[in-house]
Amino acid sequence: MNKAELVASMAEKSGLTKKDAEAALNAFMKSVEEALAKGDKVQLVGFGTFDVRERKERQGRNPRNPEQVIEIPASKAPVFKAGKALKDMVNA
Repeated sequence: MNKAELVASMAEKSGLTKKDAEAALNAFMKSVEEALAKGDKVQLVGFGTFDVRERKERQGRNPRNPEQVIEIPASKAPVFKAGKALKDMVNA
């Protein structure tokens, strides 16, 4: 499902227009992005949790020259952990 299909599904289920559903989806995504950028966790009970994980600095291999070892710097990565209700729905 792409964004347009998600907006259409949201509009159908909520009774909103597609324009309003897209505005709601964009506001949700922007709110999650801003919270994660501040280092906060976004928890939706039953659905899941959006969080930021720290990745340690590590060594890797240069794909063009496998003998060459390169340093991969530490970084932060957004992650999503599905909640129990979502897992149960998917596995049903």
